[in-house]
Amino acid sequence: MIIEIDFNSDEALYLQLRNQIIMGIATAQFREGDALPSVRQLAETIGINMHTVNKAYTVLKQEGYVKVDRRRGAVIAIDIDRMRTLAELKKELQVILAKSSCKNISKEEIHELIEEIYEDYR
Repeated sequence: MIIEIDFNSDEALYLQLRNQIIMGIATAQFREGDALPSVRQLAETIGINMHTVNKAYTVLKQEGYVKVDRRRGAVIAIDIDRMRTLAELKKELQVILAKSSCKNISKEEIHELIEEIYEDYR
């Protein structure tokens, strides 16, 4: 993946780097389990400070795009975040479905609502 940083942009360098990596994931240039270049390596390649790269990697980790492996460095890890998100969603849905049950809303009506809402995201 070629990372392009615009040094004249008003957007912070670490955010540009973060966004480029997210775009790389979205376009399958990076896949689950792929190791990103080391902080030092990427900083030298792009010509930016190592702290900037480290900040971008930290933000990517916080947002659930990468995990840090002691041996491999920053590694693309979408599925780990996906599992956590599914667990959180399940807890939220349990309450929503309990409320629905109390109001005698059927399973079919819930499915219809879900389909209707998903249509907005397609």
